[in-house]
Amino acid sequence: MTRIIDPETGVVIPVTAIDVSGNVVLQRKRADVDGYEAVQVGFEAVKEKSVSKAEACHAKKYGSDPVRHIREFPVDASEELTPGQELGVDVFKNASFVDVTGVTKGRGFAGTVKRYGFAIGRMTHGNTNKRARGSVGAGSDPSRVFPGLKMAGQYGNQQKTTIGLELVSVDAEKNLIFVKGSVPGRKNGLLSIRKNVVKG
Repeated sequence: MTRIIDPETGVVIPVTAIDVSGNVVLQRKRADVDGYEAVQVGFEAVKEKSVSKAEACHAKKYGSDPVRHIREFPVDASEELTPGQELGVDVFKNASFVDVTGVTKGRGFAGTVKRYGFAIGRMTHGNTNKRARGSVGAGSDPSRVFPGLKMAGQYGNQQKTTIGLELVSVDAEKNLIFVKGSVPGRKNGLLSIRKNVVKG
């Protein structure tokens, strides 16, 4: 993350800089052929031996190099996008807010204190339940543990979407966009960004 100073108010805004370069249109899906309107975007070109034969043939069919990551986004029927076309910051020229999807940092198997913020027990002599979860329910009735109860387990490494992040600034020269606040995942992680349909 970094920060930007608003030239009008002088307020310091915490932002995340996102590089949107290297995105190439692989396929334009049409309602009359595919049943829906969408664009297939590829990122990070790789050697042909690094992908399956099906993926390599799919890229070759539309005159593109094989790519490591493929994502599909819904678009309007009026959007004219051709295979091989590079997508940059101009995609967000009419957007004020965006939704950012990424994979959160993996923290391994964690207890309830770290995973959910449960309170710890008394740090006194003789207490054997300093970080234990505690009761998981009643006994004979209902004779089971209810599904969805917060327990220890895998923490992080899940796909999450942060909705309605404000698009603060765009740097067309460096192909960077700056969104207010943080985004899911680690530094230099892969993100999927789309225009927020509620706020615009």
